Amino acid sequence: MKNIYLLLIVLVISMASCQKFSALEKDPNRPGQVPPSLVFTAVLHSTYYAPWSDVSRWNQFWCSNYAYYNDQTYDWTNTNFNYSQLQNVKQMVAEAKRVNLPDNNPYSALGKFFNAFFFVDMSMRLGDVPLTDALKGLENTQPKYDTQKDIFKQALAWLEEANSDLQLLINSGDRTLAGDFMLDNDLVKWQKVVNSYKLRLLITLSKKSADSDLNIKSLFSAVVTNPTKYPVFTSLDDNLKFTFNGSTDKYPLNPDEYGKTATRNNMSATYLNTLVALRDPRTFIVADPAAAKIKEGLHATDYEAYVGASSGESLDDMSVKMLNGEYSPISRSHYYGSYLGEPCIQIGYSELCFNIAEAINRGWVNGNAEAYYIKGIQASWTFHGANVATNWDTYYAQQSVKYSSDNASALQQILTQKYLAFFNNSGWEAYINYRRTGVPTFLTGVGTGNSQRIAKRWQYPSSERTTNATNYNSALTSQFGTDTDDINSEMWIYK
Repeated sequence: MKNIYLLLIVLVISMASCQKFSALEKDPNRPGQVPPSLVFTAVLHSTYYAPWSDVSRWNQFWCSNYAYYNDQTYDWTNTNFNYSQLQNVKQMVAEAKRVNLPDNNPYSALGKFFNAFFFVDMSMRLGDVPLTDALKGLENTQPKYDTQKDIFKQALAWLEEANSDLQLLINSGDRTLAGDFMLDNDLVKWQKVVNSYKLRLLITLSKKSADSDLNIKSLFSAVVTNPTKYPVFTSLDDNLKFTFNGSTDKYPLNPDEYGKTATRNNMSATYLNTLVALRDPRTFIVADPAAAKIKEGLHATDYEAYVGASSGESLDDMSVKMLNGEYSPISRSHYYGSYLGEPCIQIGYSELCFNIAEAINRGWVNGNAEAYYIKGIQASWTFHGANVATNWDTYYAQQSVKYSSDNASALQQILTQKYLAFFNNSGWEAYINYRRTGVPTFLTGVGTGNSQRIAKRWQYPSSERTTNATNYNSALTSQFGTDTDDINSEMWIYK
């Protein structure tokens, strides 16, 4: 994929060298015309959240114990808008029109999905953001902010349209999509992505389930009860995922990285200790035993040999304890053993199963919540390489795992297993679900900074204070009752 971008740049430069001087007034680094498939590739790449990233640390999956590489603090400042990605979506749709594709084509249909994805992604980090007045260039350099509620309403409308458009294209046998390195240009799979993502958004809105204007329960039920109109994921094969090729795209942890980061990173208690408490075989796949526990006489097959560090621990204490072998490192064989690694899921089947289980548990739709709960766990096991046939019966016989007859306890189980399934996948979703439900309990302390609090949002880009001050200040006041851009302020979606 990187070679494609390089080829495009070389092509543009070579064309410019043959042009008259007057033509050189155009920016050679901004080709006026490109195939829509090439823009689509770039748009798709920008949806990718990598495993073992800073986001995964803030999801409390792993910890850095070495200051040079990073820490666990939630002392967040500014984040970026997604308007460059959204401009690419707009250009993708325009290029499809330029090459005389019909008004309804794969790029225009998926453009609606990407619009929903990037606006929601941005809103979930910030709150209100410009939507209606955005992307107008010089026509409007000071866009007003749309409310988070209106952003979700528009996103859900785009997804409804994308589903309908894709169905028409599928029925017609359209094969014009190209440049798809995630789903191999398969519109049937893309339709499943659209509807599975829609269920994610509806579950994210669970605190607004009584809002008649949003109609969340009915929208969720409409998807689940009509798979012909709204197909969703049915297996791991449907996952929207980034697959590493081992050469131009290497897995972030690989043999080249072992000497740099392996002992300077370790597993977090929020994730690993939950696996240990549940006697979950994923424990032995994702981590190596703590050296000190092996010296005490435990074995690599003993759950008690695996220990995660609290994200709230000071970096100095964590570093010393890691050197003393008190904490479990990341599994060397599983994650540092090759350049291929495992695919990184962006929107996945396990998550879908838990979303449906949660909706049934909450009474939004009829169905067997336990069946979806089991499917979600087993899909995650399969993805990570745990043997379902060998280990399942013993695992599910535990009271802590078997779906509870008490609805509140069962919801806690669903959310816990959903967190475990998100491990190093799906970007911010583990944090977003914690922020919505409080499950699991994220650990805090001096090591997390921010007065030992988990931040609730990011600050707006600093440029807004000077280039769009009136609308920026108005958005802060309307959301938070103050003109302070505070990372601990609560968004509308969680109130």
